[in-house]
Amino acid sequence: MPFTTRPELRGTFGMVASTHWLASSAGMAILERGGNAFDAAVAAGLTLQVVEPHLNGPGGEVPVILYDASTDATVVVDGQGPAPRAATIDAYRERDIDLIPGTGLLAACVPGAIGAWLLMLERYGTMGVADVFEYAIGYAENGYPMVDRIAATIAGMEQVFRNDWPTSAEIYLANGVPKGGDLFRNPALAGMYRRMVDAAGSGDRVGQIDRARSAFYEGFVADAIEEFCRGHDGLLTGSDLAGWRAGIEPTVSLSFRGYEVHKAGPWTQGPVFLQQLALLEALELGRFGSADHVHTVVEAAKLAFADREAFYGDPNFADVPLDDLLSRDYTEERRGLITDTASHQLRPGSPGGRTPVLPPPTAPGERTPAHLIGAGEPTRGDTCHVDTVDRWGNMVAATPSGGWLQSSPAIPGLGFCLGTRAQMFWLTEGLANTLEPGKRPRTTLSPSLAFKDGAPYMAFGTPGGDTQDQWSLNMFLNHAVFGMDLQAAIDAPNFHTNHFPSSFYPRLSNPGQIEVESRFGDDVIAELERRGHEVMIADPWSLGRLSAVARQPDGVLKAAANPRGMQGYAVGR
Repeated sequence: MPFTTRPELRGTFGMVASTHWLASSAGMAILERGGNAFDAAVAAGLTLQVVEPHLNGPGGEVPVILYDASTDATVVVDGQGPAPRAATIDAYRERDIDLIPGTGLLAACVPGAIGAWLLMLERYGTMGVADVFEYAIGYAENGYPMVDRIAATIAGMEQVFRNDWPTSAEIYLANGVPKGGDLFRNPALAGMYRRMVDAAGSGDRVGQIDRARSAFYEGFVADAIEEFCRGHDGLLTGSDLAGWRAGIEPTVSLSFRGYEVHKAGPWTQGPVFLQQLALLEALELGRFGSADHVHTVVEAAKLAFADREAFYGDPNFADVPLDDLLSRDYTEERRGLITDTASHQLRPGSPGGRTPVLPPPTAPGERTPAHLIGAGEPTRGDTCHVDTVDRWGNMVAATPSGGWLQSSPAIPGLGFCLGTRAQMFWLTEGLANTLEPGKRPRTTLSPSLAFKDGAPYMAFGTPGGDTQDQWSLNMFLNHAVFGMDLQAAIDAPNFHTNHFPSSFYPRLSNPGQIEVESRFGDDVIAELERRGHEVMIADPWSLGRLSAVARQPDGVLKAAANPRGMQGYAVGR
């Protein structure tokens, strides 16, 4: 066995893996109290809103894929809120905006995370509202040790907070610029959670959840959001929140070498994972870590993501030819485009004979007034992730994101800000991902769940924006094809391509560019350059924030988490 930074955890009771050790511990505490994997995921997800505020919050969103052992069902919980009713192309044109900014209230969609967590708790969980909110309230009220990256993010936003966003300064600069390791509190956020718990009351569990949901989407939270947006040129209203509910959807799946991988639909980028698998099914990957291996995976990614740009969008508004994109004939046709030389073209196909339509190229600062320009994606490896599995075989993969502290000014009295997922829409007519009121943006958030030999096996995922379905694919291939255990698969050197347009403002692309961790070695990097790739050498432990849990047929549970950034952790027994 190769050296790994931590052991692959094994046990029989329960496992939780996430991007922060406090969230993993909160989820495990719920399992120890008799809760199931769904209860644990909700508690962990709410805790992430507190302890990773630079990466997610209650104003953000979360897609979830889960397996319910009691009904043998695998489903998606849709926690992606839609565009406000007032969010029309004309509304942005009137403001001289041709590209939705990456920060500010004009990029906000309906907050979906709270609704999704509460729906999963209602349909699949066993615990009450107070139980799952307990840990988030505790850390917001009593404090948590701030990691260095949060402190650095706040320091970078200090002047914006002081000069332009005073409601955020009240929270994050209350005692000056915090340092890594400081005990940090957010009493306003704790108070918001407490008011939801108080509104939930006691008694019937489903009734509790419904009352907590109403407090957020129809009560004091929605009122505060509407008042703030009205006073700051935001488009989101209380009626937008009241008119939305999280939903349950079927997954999209594909078989690959004894596995069946489940993803959310094309309102996420998730199906690109499946398109990549389909392309790679009949290809020789070569030795792990070789130039052949990296080149082949990258060239398949370029083709899949080109299709994402041309065809993916909310299927309630766009005709997404998903069956054709995943069909054998189409895949074979596309596979023939992969050669030994790196492509520098964006080459969508013609599934079912359709003509691909691509968004226009963009350049920094060209399409948005300077005072509205946003940072887009907050960090490399933005977003959070949590996976859970319990002794009954229930399994969850969830990727919460958005509403990070640098998104927009904090809402007074609530302790959080709104998200910026609307930046992923295009203001160009005729695209699958063109902005429309009530439409979901094509999000990058992309959890995964895999069956093995017909049985539910593994839940996994990573933060990382456009790289999510590249980093997680690499981890999956490391495990499923190259035979690594979960921890080794996560620890292994990682890579991705920046070939296609970014989903984040200002929507730039870098044709032919790949990033590889330096651990691949000089010989591999030189060979990739010889094949025509523009190689960016990344630090040896810098790409990916993966976590995973799994269940073997004999009932043994497994878990692993990413060592990069010294933050993610898996716990279990």
